[in-house]
Parts: sequence; structure tokens; C-alpha cells
Amino acid sequence: MSDLLMTFYGDDFTGSTDALEALTLGGVPSVLFIRPPTREELARDFSWTRAIGVAGSSRAMTPAQMDSALPPVFRALHELGAPICHYKVCSTFDSSPAVGSIGRALELGAAEFDPTLIPIVIGAPWLRRYVIFGNLFAGVSAEHGPITYRLDRHPTMAHHPVTPMNESDLRLHLARQTDWPIGLIDLLLLDRPEDEIDDAVTAQLQADVRAILFDTLDSDHLLIIGRRLLREAQKRPLFIVGSSGVEGALVAAWQAAGAIEPNRSLAAPTPVDQIVVMAGSASPATAEQLDWAKAHNFACMPLDADLLVNPATLDAACETYCRAALEQLHQGLSVAFYSAWGRLPAQVLASGPEYSRALGVAQGRLLRMILERSGIRRACIAGGDTSSRAVQQLGITALTVSAKLAPGSPLCRAHAPGRLFDGLELVLKGGQVGSADFFGQVRGG
Repeated sequence: MSDLLMTFYGDDFTGSTDALEALTLGGVPSVLFIRPPTREELARDFSWTRAIGVAGSSRAMTPAQMDSALPPVFRALHELGAPICHYKVCSTFDSSPAVGSIGRALELGAAEFDPTLIPIVIGAPWLRRYVIFGNLFAGVSAEHGPITYRLDRHPTMAHHPVTPMNESDLRLHLARQTDWPIGLIDLLLLDRPEDEIDDAVTAQLQADVRAILFDTLDSDHLLIIGRRLLREAQKRPLFIVGSSGVEGALVAAWQAAGAIEPNRSLAAPTPVDQIVVMAGSASPATAEQLDWAKAHNFACMPLDADLLVNPATLDAACETYCRAALEQLHQGLSVAFYSAWGRLPAQVLASGPEYSRALGVAQGRLLRMILERSGIRRACIAGGDTSSRAVQQLGITALTVSAKLAPGSPLCRAHAPGRLFDGLELVLKGGQVGSADFFGQVRGG
């Protein structure tokens, strides 16, 4: 696949579709796979693609689990021969030494690709994510207009139930996860000529810094960073850690160099009568979306997590929930199941990661049952970890973007050659993504 511009691995499924959308809208034909594709599979079904992603779940893994899961994927992506490999993380950088360690992923990527420099690019201005003097800021919608918070003051991320972000300086945050020193190219340097930026990078590398964080405030910074990344990739295969700001930077640089076509426009989704939603996020944004759905012809039904994670009760629980869903669908309603509404249930908070994993798998199994029996062909999964676990129960091979919704959560087409869910329309929504009427947008276009 010598025509490939890049590959990427997403540390959860919603983040993976975020990167997929950024590339697709930027004019780069792209495919997101559930597992690393073979060269034969690419040649047969996806010979047109120029970027390949693999949707993963390392954001919910321990370092030991990452040690087992990531090297084979990195090796498979490396063997495809693209000049750039991106380890895609959430633009809120949520991670910890014990769960979803970005520092550990950085070390594992370095072991496979042996890069001189590992750039870290997190800012994504179109998502209202900014890095200023190494500190991450994130915007949220509020009643009287958008508000931008430093990450350790963010009303959701500072209190994340698994990876609370109590440090906004990403260099200090990473210092808890890796012994590697982390450098910085700040926004003052980014406004200097390119040769001065290159000199600053060289000086940090000579001081034994191999990973360098780049400030990002606006689209001009993304173009400057993208050009720097392309210059580095001309020397040897480049491994990058970052948000979809990486794709934004690269697309800007490729377009400026005439390597790809201008941005591609996508229409809104064609309206459908009914959809099925499977929600596992406890974020305030998803809670508002469930509130809206309840008032707009959705049957919103709670899930008993204990019944779904217990093998002795799982089958019966899925059958009961599926029958309830089919009854509501028969009455003309859309259906939204939820395992959290604004807060995680006490039993989920008190349990370990295996409980959450089993719950996500069960939600995927239930979604599959409902779709198989109802014939509904459009669904939405809300929550990054829930999406990562649930999608794998659907038996699909890959996803491509087919329509635009909220930034980072497009409507995707599922590819499952010869199987039932080939052509299924699927939205993977990050917990904090979308306006209150997002589920209505998925249904109504």
C-alpha cells in the first residue's frame, strides 16, 4: 500500500471515528477497521483508500494489557508502509498511570517505529480544544454561550469517574505515566519562521528530549505543525501521539502542498422513521440528550447493569429488553436504552474495569439482537468505552463516513461483506459530543 498517506490507531471507537471524519472531510479517502486489515483485504475491498485506521480500546486498558494488545497492532500498521502512524487519543487527554496510559502507548510506539522525534499534538480548535504554554483548555456549551475551561477546572473532565484530569499541564500529566522528558514548542515559537522552529526542535532533541508537545490555538498553528510533521516524515517513519488535531494539521499541510484535493462536503443524513440508541455515558451532555429524546418520541428504558454482567442472568435479561424494544418500535417510537443518566450507578462505580467491560459487551449483544429482529438499519451508541465494547459484538469489518452530524461523531456506513449488517448506518458518539437534540439529528437528519 505505497499510496497510503498515513495509518492510525484510536484508543477508543468514538475517537477513531473522529479521526476518520477529519480525514474524510479533508479530502483523504479513509477506512476505519475493527481489526488490522490484511494486504489482501485492502487490495480486494478498499484499494481506493489513502488512510487506514484501527479502532481500539486501549483507553480502558491497564499498562499490562496495553503491553499485550498494542505491539501487534503497531507492527501490522508499520508493515503497511505508510510514512506516518498516529496514536489517536481523546482531545481531553483523559488517561492515568493505571488506565489508558498515554505515556505507556508512547513508549510502545517508539519501540516499534524507532522515531527520532515523537510529536504530541492535542489542540483541535474546531472542537474547542486548545493547548497554550503546554496547558490544555476545553470549551463547553452553556446556557448563555460557550465557556472555555482549563482542563483541571473542566466541570466534567476534572471529575471523570475513571480518569479525573486534575493537571492541565500535559507535560506534568505525562510525567506520571512515563519517565521520558517531554519538550514543548509553544505558541510564541510557532509564530516564528520555520527554520527557527526546526532549530528549537533540534535543540530539544540534542538535550535528550524525544517527545515534544506542540501548542495549538488556531488553524494557522495547525498548518505550521502539519508542515513540520511532513518534514519529519520525509526522514523516516513518523509516530505521532495526539487528538484529531493531528489529522487537521496534516490535511492542512497536504492541501497546501497540493498532495490532496480540497475539503470534501458531506450532506446531512437522510431522515429515517426510527433508530435505536444504546447509551453508556454518564456525561451531562448525554443526559441532556436523553432528556430531549424522552420528550420527542423515544422510549427511554433503563438497563439493570447487574443483570447484564451476570452470565446466569444475561440471556434472560437481553431477551426481556429486546421484547420491550420491539414492542415500542411496533408502536412507532424510537428506542433508547441507557445504563447511566447523568451519573454512573453505584454498582458500576464500586466495581472494577471488568464489570464495565462486561456491561459494554452486553449492551452490544442487546443492540445486535434488537437490530436483527427489528430490521432497523440506523443506530447510535453513546459513550467512548461503551462504543469500543459494543461495536465488536456486531460482526462488522470496517466503517466509512457517509454523512455529517456533530463534529467528531459522523454517520458511518458499516462494511460487513456477505453479512447482515453490511450497510448498517451507525453513529458512535463521544459522551460530551453533540447538542441536546443530537439523537433527533441522527433520526431526522
